[in-house]
Amino acid sequence: MVTLPNALQAWGAERFSQILKAELESLSSGSLPLENGISQGGLVDDSNISVTVLNFSEAEGAIRVMLGVFFTEIVGGCSCGDDPLEANGYCELRLEIDKSTAEAGFKVV
Repeated sequence: MVTLPNALQAWGAERFSQILKAELESLSSGSLPLENGISQGGLVDDSNISVTVLNFSEAEGAIRVMLGVFFTEIVGGCSCGDDPLEANGYCELRLEIDKSTAEAGFKVV
């Protein structure tokens, strides 16, 4: 389970988006469900992601955030000279941070 203690601590502060972005971008590979957001049937290379905080709000017991995530999709299988091909990938995630535990849940939108 992913926890985001820095983002939870920064909730309500002006720098919330910046702190959340930094915390998400420093997660270990495979922490975000980006494989559900690929568009060309390839594999996700999330070793260098870029996160954009689109919006956020507070709900009872949770912080809800919409994210845009840029990553690389590795597309192979054509047996071409430049195989595999790297393509820019993008998906939007809905993030919910539990305000009592900092546990984060993600869903591809």
